[in-house]
Amino acid sequence: MRRKIYDLLLQWKEKSGGKSALLVQGARRVGKSYIAEEFAKAEYRSYILIDFNLVDSQIRDIFLHDLGDMDTFFLKLTTFFNTKLYDRESVIILDEIQLFPRARSAVKYLVADGRYDYIETGSLISIRENVKDILIPSEEDHINLYPMDFEEFLWAAGHETMMDLIQNCYDRKKPLGQALHRKAMDLFRQYLIVGGMPQAVDAFISSRDFDQVDQVKRRILNLYRDDIRKHAGGEELKVEAIYDELPSQLKNQNRHFKLSSLKQGARFDEYKDALFWLSDAMIVNNCYNSTEPNIGLNLNRDRTLLKCYMGDTGLLVSHAFDENGIVSGEIYKKLLLDKLEVNMGMILENAVAQMLTAGGHKLYFYANSSRSDAASRMEIDFLIAKSKISSRHNISPIEVKSGKNYTLSSIKKFQEKYGEQLHIPYVLHTEDLKEEDRILYLPVYMTPFL
Repeated sequence: MRRKIYDLLLQWKEKSGGKSALLVQGARRVGKSYIAEEFAKAEYRSYILIDFNLVDSQIRDIFLHDLGDMDTFFLKLTTFFNTKLYDRESVIILDEIQLFPRARSAVKYLVADGRYDYIETGSLISIRENVKDILIPSEEDHINLYPMDFEEFLWAAGHETMMDLIQNCYDRKKPLGQALHRKAMDLFRQYLIVGGMPQAVDAFISSRDFDQVDQVKRRILNLYRDDIRKHAGGEELKVEAIYDELPSQLKNQNRHFKLSSLKQGARFDEYKDALFWLSDAMIVNNCYNSTEPNIGLNLNRDRTLLKCYMGDTGLLVSHAFDENGIVSGEIYKKLLLDKLEVNMGMILENAVAQMLTAGGHKLYFYANSSRSDAASRMEIDFLIAKSKISSRHNISPIEVKSGKNYTLSSIKKFQEKYGEQLHIPYVLHTEDLKEEDRILYLPVYMTPFL
């Protein structure tokens, strides 16, 4: 499948010139190994893929004992894989490198040798056990691979030009028009419920069978649960409790994750490691309350007040509707037609968090629950800073609205109270583009352009 990260791999290859390795990290099953091998096949004369999930102790021993003699190291490696390597024309892929951290330490010496390029792929890269007792190489560039975004989903479904049209309308601040907007929303609803995990997208494109799609997603959810049990390092019960609670928290549209739902009297310090573990594993996207909507949202971050969104909205759908162990095709069809009586705000808000994250934004929201000052009492779903910072007017509030009838009291209060900081207020909704009362209303599928 066509992925945007391919262009970033090309840029790395050109700019690095062998001076750094590239670490591609992401959640399990987002397609890291696939894209690395496709890139190697197309852009190099030859390649070796070392999958540390499969290789035996002989390969591991080469990394442990032969780095002092690079000629011997590469002679053993090429013989074992029966592959000839060419100076500056070959790449070695260190796949699932978190399973053998010593190989990651070896990158320092491999890059210094200079003969070949190196691409590392891995999940749970920064989890404590995977960086313990190793030297993290400074000769390592990082790139994150997220689930497929809406445009990549459209490419896979054969709609090559739809996103070009959407961007054109966004740039000109013009609506798509009734027919094209309806088509775009139909496709976006497909994306919401299928999600961006490549195996789920492939199952949907090839079969159009929602039962098959759900089985794929269910396997991925179970894989995440297995990872929690194997790698959460003493926090397994807490991590799994948060993981199971995610749909309920989002369904209730809490302004923040209520730890009291896990255990009466629960405190943030007790669960912070579990929350950060899920974020490090890229299973969730954490969104923090910024107490002052101004430049330096991170400086005003309240680390104890956060919302948790699932990294992939399609997985959230399967995670939320799991009473019978599988989400039936009928539920999917009702979601697709917007006929299911369910809190679509949960699904839409999660999708916006996913798209903002993939677009490079750190996630922040704003919540002020003042009992004494009604003008200060407001809740804003997301805050983003504009790309080119100026002396004022840098922060945009974003409200996500799933229904046709809604109020905008919070965003209007925000306009009044924070006029000096205000850039463009956005409402992301299921209708077409319009501008009204100094607010830009965008169809939710335009989120990637913010």
